[in-house]
Amino acid sequence: MCGRYTLMLAQDELEDRFGARFASDGEQFSPRYNMTPGQDLPVITDETPTTIQELEWGLVPAWADDASGGIINARAETVGEKPSFRDAYRQATVADAESAEMDQDVTGRKTPAAGRCLVPADGFYEWVETGDGKQPYRVAFEDDRPFALAGLWVRRERPQDETTQTGLDAFGGGTADSAGTDPGPLETFTIITTEPNDLVADLHHRMAVILDPADEQRWLSGEDPADLLAPYPAAEMRAYPVSTAVNDPSVDSASLVEPVSP
Repeated sequence: MCGRYTLMLAQDELEDRFGARFASDGEQFSPRYNMTPGQDLPVITDETPTTIQELEWGLVPAWADDASGGIINARAETVGEKPSFRDAYRQATVADAESAEMDQDVTGRKTPAAGRCLVPADGFYEWVETGDGKQPYRVAFEDDRPFALAGLWVRRERPQDETTQTGLDAFGGGTADSAGTDPGPLETFTIITTEPNDLVADLHHRMAVILDPADEQRWLSGEDPADLLAPYPAAEMRAYPVSTAVNDPSVDSASLVEPVSP
């Protein structure tokens, strides 16, 4: 699985790398060293490919009765068939939504929008069992260059009884909405995983799908991009042990990506 990742670029560098701009002029994006499920994180959707939006990590399907237990990963092998992901993968509902708005059907409920997205990153963490517990490793390119992970997104109405943002208790990343405010639609995403390459296979039986830069736009707009959901070759990548401080989702500092002795 992919349960934590890093994005160490400043906002202007991130915008230049992906040819997109953040949706708002509010708080600037800062380098992140411990991106965690339940947090609002940068993605680029097929709906607005020149805009970087911040969606919540942990996909809540359009048919789900509540927003708990958002799905952080989707398997590449079944992403086109599973009810949780197939509409997003096939982009079946993107055309039914008007730009960033959602239409209403005859019942008065708003039609969900869903599709594919790029998830900017420059590394991700995996944990290896040892005699002394689990040792975290960071996986990245040798030069720490940024890349896009293949993702899916959904925008839907929030359940009426929802009082907090979607979060995963295991990671503790969620935050509560202010009482009495309308948080708007629930916008969430998931990261697609595939078989590991030779490097990651020593750490875990799955790895996040890393897209070649030349394939990023085809992932967003291609009719059938299934061939892109393959393990990225290991030759240019590295994996190294890092501090167990990364286990705490509240810790987000540059020291987390420094190598340690295993």
